[in-house]
Amino acid sequence: MIGVLLMAYGTPRSLDEVEAYFTHIRRGRAPSEEEVEELKERYASIGGVSPLTEITKSQAKGLQEMLDRKAPQRLRVYLAMKHSPPFIPEVVEQMIRDGIREMVALVLAPHESKMIIDDYMRYARDVLGSQPNVKAHVIRTWHLNDKYLSALRKRIQRELAAFPQPGPEQTMVLFTAHSLPEKILATKDPDPYPTRLEETAQALAERPPLPHWCRAYQSAGKTPFPWLGPDIVEVLEELKAEGHSQVLVVPIGFVADHLEVLYDIDDEAQEKARELGLTLRRTESLNADPEFLEGLAEEVLQATVSVSR
Repeated sequence: MIGVLLMAYGTPRSLDEVEAYFTHIRRGRAPSEEEVEELKERYASIGGVSPLTEITKSQAKGLQEMLDRKAPQRLRVYLAMKHSPPFIPEVVEQMIRDGIREMVALVLAPHESKMIIDDYMRYARDVLGSQPNVKAHVIRTWHLNDKYLSALRKRIQRELAAFPQPGPEQTMVLFTAHSLPEKILATKDPDPYPTRLEETAQALAERPPLPHWCRAYQSAGKTPFPWLGPDIVEVLEELKAEGHSQVLVVPIGFVADHLEVLYDIDDEAQEKARELGLTLRRTESLNADPEFLEGLAEEVLQATVSVSR
């Protein structure tokens, strides 16, 4: 049996867990009372809790079903979270107790980034470092997976048709992803994250052709050091100045509804769009879309070739 370590970011399951969740993100450094209250207010604005936990559970279940169809009784999916239960080290320990000696690690983030992928794997390797007999293969990127792109294309076409002035000629398509600190580029071997995002955006814009498209980042952290830009709010202001009236946001860096989608786009960006007089729509999140999950299953099966060598 090959284990599939399916990893997601995690989320607090209630407002009572926000402080512990935030502290874990900050690697044990407690946030201020004001920071905790601000984050609680954001969760409260989307209903008090993010749907991410339940969505990732359904993604794991759907991936298991896809793998069972393609390779019966060969792979077992284990869901692990980076910043909330079930935590990655605990899940890896369970995999080892279950007798897993070969595993494929897959992060529910399409675009390769050393900062993102290596940080997830750091939690796994805290356990794997003492298990030399366990072989692990890491899927570092799946940003050009055919079924991931196909599921997004269908959502783009559906939303373009729903605007007051339907069709791609009338609308600017804005591809977004989570910002990262600019320092990821200040190395001898720069992080591939911006390049991978551009490759996904270009692939989506080429077929069917999107005459008007651009990229932006969102959800940057509040820190003293700079983050990758331009930010989505800045881009909305530029688009208004250029004469655009309709904007379709396609959050290519996210595969599920969660705070960065439901608040940062549906609340903050939407409010800015109304202020500017723009009509803004967003593509539906992939969540447990069967086509998307089939694409993930294909990535996992391809990776098993490497892990079994």
